[in-house]
Amino acid sequence: MPRSRAPHERAPAAAPTVHDPGAEDARNRASRLEAPGPEPVRTPNGTLIRFGTASWTDPTLVRSGVFYPSRATSAEARLKYYASQFSMVEVDSPYYALPARQTVEAWADRTPESFRFDIKAHALMTGQPSEVARLPADIRDALPAPLASKTRLYAKDLPPELADAVWATFIDALLPLRETDKLGAVLMQYPRWFLPGHASRDQILDAHHRFGDMPFTVELRNALWFNARNAEHTLRFFEDHDIPFVMVDEPQGLKSSVPPLLAVTTPRLAVIRFHGRRAETWERQGVTTTEKFRYLYDARELEAWAPRVREIAGRAREVHVVMNNCYANYGTTNAIELASMVRRIYRMEAPLTKGSKDN
Repeated sequence: MPRSRAPHERAPAAAPTVHDPGAEDARNRASRLEAPGPEPVRTPNGTLIRFGTASWTDPTLVRSGVFYPSRATSAEARLKYYASQFSMVEVDSPYYALPARQTVEAWADRTPESFRFDIKAHALMTGQPSEVARLPADIRDALPAPLASKTRLYAKDLPPELADAVWATFIDALLPLRETDKLGAVLMQYPRWFLPGHASRDQILDAHHRFGDMPFTVELRNALWFNARNAEHTLRFFEDHDIPFVMVDEPQGLKSSVPPLLAVTTPRLAVIRFHGRRAETWERQGVTTTEKFRYLYDARELEAWAPRVREIAGRAREVHVVMNNCYANYGTTNAIELASMVRRIYRMEAPLTKGSKDN
């Protein structure tokens, strides 16, 4: 007899599978383990490993009974609860709309001292289109008439002074996180049409110049960067310029597929993002973000990554492990599971801290 579905759980798009069993099954898996908590895992060599998810506000996550306790009904309560379970989060909303400083101040105020935010760069900063209506009023009002009448526009269409204003607004908004040492890094996620070559590398170096000492990372989304001709040159570029290359786990065999490399290009910071392996939706047009990344990793897949995270931690002073499989509690469950596996590896070798628990 099929199990009954809890009131909060919507029916999956298809019959439940091992990688899309529904929120109730994912919650049951997580309930067997202890969440990593607000403090990062500290390895014997002093590396900090932070586990978290991309977003704490996805509608499928905040739905009653999925992840948050019933008392967490406000934005403030949800962030405080999330920060009691994990030591970092990736904020993806600035990709769609430039953040306001008062919003960022609230993030800093509502999280513990040890917490870190990775912030996804605005679309216009990585050559992707932005909705005109979502730009700040001062930038929107300054647009030339032909651009103001558009629904969407690209950075290449902007007058240089307005392109500069987009960068300045973004960087200024993050000041509260920098002042409280809660900024992990800015994620520069370039699109599939961002191809290897001098122009693309110059664009990354332009970002490096604009950010100054603000930490940032780069994620690429085209397999050409890692073919036999380009792979070595690509990684050497990041190493030469001390830029963290974002490692990924994602569907393979497609034009946009980046291989799951272990490539620590600077000892300052290493970032791994888990996108799920739902190949049928990875490049499909018109698919929502939730459906694209709707994938729950199984134990075998995570167990293969646990020693790789340990290896990465041996080459960097800080590691961010980000679950971007952002449907319901799939990301939070997998973050808890992988954190438990990694901690267990270290515990088998030597205790992490006095009195720490094996979860």
